[in-house]
Amino acid sequence: MPGVALVVDDSMLIRYTVSRFLEERGFAVESASNGLEALQVLDRAKPDLIVTDMQMPKMSGSELITALKGKPETAKIPIIIVAGRASGFDEKEKRADFAIYKDIDIEGQLEKALEAVHCKASKKSAGK
Repeated sequence: MPGVALVVDDSMLIRYTVSRFLEERGFAVESASNGLEALQVLDRAKPDLIVTDMQMPKMSGSELITALKGKPETAKIPIIIVAGRASGFDEKEKRADFAIYKDIDIEGQLEKALEAVHCKASKKSAGK
């Protein structure tokens, strides 16, 4: 599955951790510190995966997901959200494909989410 991943988080540490993890698995990684920056990156990069925080300044992850799902060219990109706590999804977060939580082993959760994204993509391509 590796391709281009976009990591969106206002925490430099989380961006670094997630980016490094994805690069080690063969992804080329673009990053942004909020949803507005992410939309600017999308003008020049076509990611195969987006990992986004939910609570960010300027444009939240929820607002970013709304923008992505509203455009045919980005609506099908798998989205993994990074939430502050394992306290469950709210309705807007359910539009993401997977959720991982900052208060639990991020890399272990990312590994499982990537496997699920790959499996989902394989099933879609097999069904064509």
